Amino acid sequence: MHNATMTSEPLRVAEARAQILAATDPLEAELVPLDDALDRVLARDLLAAGDVPPFASAAMDGYTVLAGPAERILHVIGETRAGVPTELTIGDHDAIRTSTGAALPAGADAVVRQEQVQADGDRVTLRVGVAVGDDVRQRGEDLTAGALVLARGTRLGAAELAGAVAAGAGALWCARRPRVAIVCTGTELRAPAEPLGPGEIHNANAVTLRALATRWGAVAGPAVRVTDDRAEIEAALADALARADVVVVTGGVSVGPHDHVKPALDALGVRQSFWGVRMQPGKPTWFGTYAAPGTRSLLSFGLPGNPVAAFVAFTLFVAPALGALQGASTGAEMVAELGTRFKRNPAREQAITVRLERVDARAIAVPNGPQGSNLISSLLGADALAMIPAGTGELEAGSPVRLVALTP
Repeated sequence: MHNATMTSEPLRVAEARAQILAATDPLEAELVPLDDALDRVLARDLLAAGDVPPFASAAMDGYTVLAGPAERILHVIGETRAGVPTELTIGDHDAIRTSTGAALPAGADAVVRQEQVQADGDRVTLRVGVAVGDDVRQRGEDLTAGALVLARGTRLGAAELAGAVAAGAGALWCARRPRVAIVCTGTELRAPAEPLGPGEIHNANAVTLRALATRWGAVAGPAVRVTDDRAEIEAALADALARADVVVVTGGVSVGPHDHVKPALDALGVRQSFWGVRMQPGKPTWFGTYAAPGTRSLLSFGLPGNPVAAFVAFTLFVAPALGALQGASTGAEMVAELGTRFKRNPAREQAITVRLERVDARAIAVPNGPQGSNLISSLLGADALAMIPAGTGELEAGSPVRLVALTP
């Protein structure tokens, strides 16, 4: 684990992300059965154990033959089926009935489709000429033994798992999933669907942040809710630090009289790396590290309490850390054209939720309704965050903007 450098002045978004990644080392690898490997991150390169396919086979139902001209009359001497190959050897005047996927008999070099012949008992007349290799899947045409199939850092989707099966794997070395503990502070918070009293609100962050952590590959239990009490907050954070690789706490990281998160973390020995990012929403985001005795250093994030700000800060800062802990490859930077002019903030970069539209193969980022740290509706149907650089005036429609993905 690299040493974090304490920063008191608000950082730019890129600077904050760089500090987080510098403090993050990959977790250990573990062998995972393929049935359990969906959405895991590959920790070691996967090479093909053998040629794929391992033998020349028929790509269509029909007859295996020797290449030659049309109008030949051939004698059907047997059959080969997928999984039940024949031991017959084919000659110049022979054909063997063949099903898709069946191994080619000895001597055969082509397949003629069943609709391209006239069958009459044990004779077939070829209506077409046949060239060497017609409708044949050649040995190793998909993968050759020893070829790189999946690179370390690949996030495993359905296609990647199919590739692993083809490569001969039954299990894969994957990074261990990061353990995430979530603590939501706020006396006003109530569980989803719980009746609300005066001044109370439902705790959207508890469900949302757990879902985000899970989507980015972590293991996260139910969030813990605590009131704005210093002792209660400190006890919850101590428990979180004892059981997690990453601690995420929402609310209580600003400068109000009831904001107890920072002093509680300090009392527990969590070392601040930075507090404050020049961004909107999410300015009071906090990050630090904790060197637990006998274990690897842990990461701790303090996110704003407003749900959109928490969502944005998680996406910009916690998600990259979860990816780095798993050794995930960094995707290519995405850029789109801003779909409408947008007023800039003179001092802070803005992260706005956008929908992506296609116009003549161009990606257009359209703001997803009114933007605000409390407007959960701005998240609904959003495809990405568009980063609006700080500055005066407005950013004109058509200007290129950097996008940050909302999902891996």
